[in-house]
Amino acid sequence: MTKLKNTLTNYAIKLADAGFSIIPVSEDKRPSGAWKKYQKENRTPEEVEALKSPLYGLVTGFNNLEVIDVDLKVFSSLKEQQDFWKEYTNFLKDNIDDFDLKFVIYKTVNRGYHILYKCKEVAGNSKIAKLKGQKECVIESRGVGGMVVMYHNQISELAYHEIKEISLEDRAILWEVSKSFNFIEQEIEQPKKVKKEYIETELTCWDDYNQKTNIFDIVQDEFKVVRQLNDKYIIKRFGATSVHSGYIYRDSGCMYLFSTGTNYPNEQLITPFAAYAYKFHLGDFSEAAKDLYNKGYGSRIMKVIEIEDLPEIKKNDLDFPIDVFPEFIQHYLIECNKTLDSSIDYMGCSMLWLTSVIVGNSVEIEVKKGWNEISTIWLAVVGKAGLGKTPSINNVIFPLNKINNKQIQEYIKQSEKFDIFNSLDKKEKEKTVEVKKPIKSQFIADDITIEALVDLHQESKNAVGVFKDELAGWFKDMNKYREGSDLQFWLSTWSGKSVKLNRKTAKSSFVDKPLIPVLGGIQPNILHSFYTEENKDNGFVDRMLLTYPDLQVELYNEEEMSQELLDAYNDNILALYEHFKNKVLQYNEDEIEPLTARFNQEAKEEWKRIFNNISNTQNSDDENEYMKSMLPKQKTYIPRFSLLLSVLNGFFNGNDNLLEITKEDVLKAEKLSHYFIAMAKKIKVNSIEVNQMKSLISDNKHKNNAEKVKSILKLNPDIKKSEIADLLGVSIQTVYKLIKKV
Repeated sequence: MTKLKNTLTNYAIKLADAGFSIIPVSEDKRPSGAWKKYQKENRTPEEVEALKSPLYGLVTGFNNLEVIDVDLKVFSSLKEQQDFWKEYTNFLKDNIDDFDLKFVIYKTVNRGYHILYKCKEVAGNSKIAKLKGQKECVIESRGVGGMVVMYHNQISELAYHEIKEISLEDRAILWEVSKSFNFIEQEIEQPKKVKKEYIETELTCWDDYNQKTNIFDIVQDEFKVVRQLNDKYIIKRFGATSVHSGYIYRDSGCMYLFSTGTNYPNEQLITPFAAYAYKFHLGDFSEAAKDLYNKGYGSRIMKVIEIEDLPEIKKNDLDFPIDVFPEFIQHYLIECNKTLDSSIDYMGCSMLWLTSVIVGNSVEIEVKKGWNEISTIWLAVVGKAGLGKTPSINNVIFPLNKINNKQIQEYIKQSEKFDIFNSLDKKEKEKTVEVKKPIKSQFIADDITIEALVDLHQESKNAVGVFKDELAGWFKDMNKYREGSDLQFWLSTWSGKSVKLNRKTAKSSFVDKPLIPVLGGIQPNILHSFYTEENKDNGFVDRMLLTYPDLQVELYNEEEMSQELLDAYNDNILALYEHFKNKVLQYNEDEIEPLTARFNQEAKEEWKRIFNNISNTQNSDDENEYMKSMLPKQKTYIPRFSLLLSVLNGFFNGNDNLLEITKEDVLKAEKLSHYFIAMAKKIKVNSIEVNQMKSLISDNKHKNNAEKVKSILKLNPDIKKSEIADLLGVSIQTVYKLIKKV
């Protein structure tokens, strides 16, 4: 200890000789006695030697002495202290030439450091940097009116008596680097004077944009990353002479600038939305909000349009019961039918599929204790080529397709950025904003291979909707019943049972709660060939909901739908999607925790009646055995229809209680069930007739077409001439000529 004291005494004497002011300090590191006058004058070397103090203090501010005091006791672990000190000094060394030859550095007894230097410019005692959540500063300065205790633990090449004067430029860099570690606690500037309609939505367009946008994507043409710290990126404006221009915080994604040479405000937090507003709209937040809303950001605003009296709904079970939908949806579908010749049946089925995709796993319905149903439905629209199956479907599902396409584009864009970032070496990555591996959020697929669907469903956990123009390949594959076939996979997903995919070339994949609604078109001749006794046994056909309206190709229609209605439909469907995504969908440790909807008492009574009616039909000798096989599946579909219709009607009618299934919901579900049963009977009868006709033609293959026509008419006098033409592969005009010969 004596040797150490002597060393400090020797340094103190040398410092006094070099013109610095030395004061005595007690063991508790406090000045011994009054020392104010020594802020303006200094002791001689002899006076210092005569002090015989246990410790010595070095008065800052005198003789242009300034000290940066780094206090590492704010960190809880030794590793954190070492990491911070290493990052701080490396930052300094990277920006100050010959740093080790310009500064004196000593380690304190309280796990800190003093950086000592002289400069023509000296400030008072200053708090420079405080970390997030800390009360004490990690970096302070000691200048005019201050002092530091002298210690023996020398870190630098230079000792106390070798303190040098640095340039104003080097001091500015030292302070800029030190300030870069300060956490700025300021309020984020929020949009002002923005129209009310953009504020009342559940998710504002600016919040949505902030969540989805990396601010560096906006400002990277003006700034570059020069260093990464634990909590922020240090950025520098291109062409700037300073060490840095500001930061981008890792946690909030906000930017903070010291520089005034940009379009962005300085010394305030700037969100991605604010940056967008300043860059593209001269700081007009209202215009920026409108712009982003029109680009699809933020919750959609429900648009209400005046609806005239709807036409009377037909009561025939073979006519799609459009009145099960909210009035707005009815109005839109009727207008599409009126102006675009779209099929009500095709569109109605598409609306059910769309709702199923949106609801997904977020809500299930409890039929009774121990019996829950999900919202999965499979729908096939049947019709010849050219009858507008796909256009009718697209008129309904286009808002979802727009969202899905946007998700795909964003994934591709982020994947490209991730690949570029991942290819960088370690040093290059340190000077680049980190890009995380993106998640594929696509939720509509036209690839119905099991591998593709499982991969998508692992990331889009609520639902993956399958929409395919032609389902022929899917139908045909269900004929190939074998161990491990696609049929087993699809039957499991329809029931909501977990599925596992074992791969030979990659790790196995698992989906706990598969929800894969299916929608697509199929031509009658393909469907007819599928209706066989063999396919009755595997259960697939009974799960398929079919629509096969009597349609013909229409002439050009000059009627026009209003753009207002088209926009309103788009925005309202997007609002429904976002309502479920942002408000209804609940997660528990990255897994969806579904809400449970239940029948109220009146609904339960109606459901009991319907269930018993179906059971009585199943037990009846009057019903065709083939048709009976689909009835048990209707006992599953009716609760699912009830859930989907409750959600859809509740949303459009302003009812927030989506977990209560009402009597009206169940009665509407019953209407749908009657429709699909009637359609199944129609298709079944039609298929039997077609297959009989094909067999008849095959038996008479050596006869001429006139004789074949005679045989067909004998078997079914009411058959349509177009169907005879299809069976014989001739024109309708030819059929008429052949009939005259009969």
